[in-house]
Amino acid sequence: MSGAHPEQPKQPLVLGIESSCDETGVGIVRGTTLLTNTVSSSMEEHVRFGGVIPEIASRAHLDAFVPTLQESLHEAGVTLDDLDAIAVTSGPGLAGALMVGVCAAKALAVATGKPLYAINHLVAHVGVGLLDRQPASNGKAADGKHDAGAAAGLGAGKLPENLGALLVSGGHTEILRIRSITDDVELLGSTIDDAAGEAYDKVARILGLGYPGGPAIDKLARHGNPKSIRFPRGLSQPKYMGTAEEKGPHRYDWSFSGLKTAVARCVEQFEARGEEVPVSDIAAAFQEAVVDVISSKAVLACKEHGITDVLLGGGVAANSRLRELTGQRCASAGITLHVPPLDLCTDNGAMVAALGAQLIMAGIGPSGIAFAPDSSMPVTTVSVPA
Repeated sequence: MSGAHPEQPKQPLVLGIESSCDETGVGIVRGTTLLTNTVSSSMEEHVRFGGVIPEIASRAHLDAFVPTLQESLHEAGVTLDDLDAIAVTSGPGLAGALMVGVCAAKALAVATGKPLYAINHLVAHVGVGLLDRQPASNGKAADGKHDAGAAAGLGAGKLPENLGALLVSGGHTEILRIRSITDDVELLGSTIDDAAGEAYDKVARILGLGYPGGPAIDKLARHGNPKSIRFPRGLSQPKYMGTAEEKGPHRYDWSFSGLKTAVARCVEQFEARGEEVPVSDIAAAFQEAVVDVISSKAVLACKEHGITDVLLGGGVAANSRLRELTGQRCASAGITLHVPPLDLCTDNGAMVAALGAQLIMAGIGPSGIAFAPDSSMPVTTVSVPA
């Protein structure tokens, strides 16, 4: 193991590469200071298909990587020679998309001789909460788009004790307990089928709203009545929940496939009766069902595990109702909710670099170049050992 003395941690300059889905992200951090966060999204290429097509995403990563890397280095005012290390998302994610990022990272590591860290995409969403935005050396804002100096959720370069993370995206819905971001992450609950963002996309397609479904439903729901229809809250029955003393098999887990089916049946019933489908009401009621069960189970898990601070991350963290209701319930339970800026909630290279820097400062060695991407990488594996 190598690393700086814990009392005088080095502030390593780390380049992070993210390619787990449809965003090609390259970010650069110095310790806990964000220098730049550059993202190229291929979302528009997937719109006509109503969802992410893995082959299209992989090819888009190939096209976007070099320009995104060059832009990131330029905005940070650094060169590849200046780097102390490279970090890359090794999993979980789409296998082909991960492979593009991992191969690019390995090529850079071999060409520059820099150590390479293969890290967990989900844990990286937590690591982004450590970052503080600062002006890049070329005078631009930290991400080239936003004002510098905005705190990214937790800030201060240190995670609080008793920390949890609620990650809600198109691929994941999970509640984590973070004892140590570098080597002790526990999965408390997760979806057993569709992720929340995936459910949003499928319901949006049912309602004829197009892709991506999250923003469209969130906007439409503001004009609807969330109490007009009572959609099911998956895995909330006593047989799944149990009690605090005898926990049920899915006390902190979620299921959204039944909710999606309920929406489809509801639409079919209106159409069968020849009635106009109340799209706004259905969108509002669906959204309420999602955010109600997510926030209630997340807060329950936090209360029963002594978690006093929770970070909300993932693309669905942009949802206004999820932020509102989770904030209300956390406040009522005495839990502090942290939400990073939206551009750092979605997939990005800065979060990968942030976790890589934490591994270096903790004295954890690099992964080498022999590892393979793991599309189902468990959240308990923070980084791949050499």
